[in-house]
Amino acid sequence: MKFSSKAEKCQYSPMRKFHTYAVAAEEKGRSIYHLNIGQPDIETPEACFQAVREFDNRVLEYAPSAGIPELLKAVQGYYDKLGIHYDTDEILITTGGSEALQIALNCILDDGDEILIPEPFYPNYNTMVATCGGVIRPIPTTPEEGYHFADRAKIEAGINEKTRAILITNPGNPTGTVLTPEEMHMLADVAREHDLFLIGDEAYREFVYAGEPLQSFGSCTEAAENIVVIDTVSKRFSACGARVGCLISHNRELLGLAMKYCQCRLAVATLDQTAAAALYSVEGDYFAAVREEYKRRRDTVVRKLQEIPGVVCQCPKGAFYLMAALPVDDADKFQQWLLEEFEDHGETVMFAPGEPFYATPGKGKNEVRIAYVLQQEKLERAMDLLALGIRAYQNR
Repeated sequence: MKFSSKAEKCQYSPMRKFHTYAVAAEEKGRSIYHLNIGQPDIETPEACFQAVREFDNRVLEYAPSAGIPELLKAVQGYYDKLGIHYDTDEILITTGGSEALQIALNCILDDGDEILIPEPFYPNYNTMVATCGGVIRPIPTTPEEGYHFADRAKIEAGINEKTRAILITNPGNPTGTVLTPEEMHMLADVAREHDLFLIGDEAYREFVYAGEPLQSFGSCTEAAENIVVIDTVSKRFSACGARVGCLISHNRELLGLAMKYCQCRLAVATLDQTAAAALYSVEGDYFAAVREEYKRRRDTVVRKLQEIPGVVCQCPKGAFYLMAALPVDDADKFQQWLLEEFEDHGETVMFAPGEPFYATPGKGKNEVRIAYVLQQEKLERAMDLLALGIRAYQNR
């Protein structure tokens, strides 16, 4: 039997690649500190669960394909507070931010089309683009430069007749980079001048640590028809299991095409939408406390990494990830060795090897993504284990 070449081009997630090795290590009695997956341990606001408990419809019906009115209005209200207005029919509710991005790419890319993405990037972009028949053209960065990519000449050098869009994660996953307002408007200007879509994956918008105001590409009104915003409750409200996101744009033609996909999958889960609508009632104090907690964790990880000889890393400005170059030959082999052969007092550590975060062959081989989503004392121990592991790996 023949299978789809598009499916065969897809990669497995590097965040989950070592799951079987982790299970085997745990069966040997080892405890593992998981820095490989961005699963927050911050408590989900009670409003989420209260809304589900109070749900009293006698029939759990299909929701409208575009989303339930309560959630659409809640999302609209959130953006109004940022000074960005969308009509509710410019918002489509999706099954997580991942579906929003997949739908957007399906509406934009044809076989052989290219999309510009700064590397390193979220590896699932590979699968999303490949299933549309598209090709990622990476915007190169380096650890030494703090993964900076917002350079007009560097971006325009990658644009050709096949380019259809630029995809930016801001704040960045996996790098934690945060664009300035000037850089965002520069990107919007490039998209407008070259008649491209600019897709802003803004899942981590709330997590910025220098006191700057929250930003969205939706504020780039000079390129309103070019802008597509991808959003989600997963990280913002520590509600990854809710699987509720949204696709937002002023481009009505794009939204019309996207509705075809929304209708094809019928509807997003009604209870999850009900819970998500309630989350938008959470006050700003919640986000202030969460930001402070992640900032403490970030500072801990950066401090501990900078104490390890040979490690190259910059202090991330947002999200809850960082990329670091380690003094090892191959981060993939190093991770497998940590799970199969290394332990200290019955404990070891996991991260996400960096090579799958790149489109350029050979790049990222000694880099890792670390998600600082553990409590303070656990992060301290995890970083100590990483330092011990590096030393043992070098001396083996």
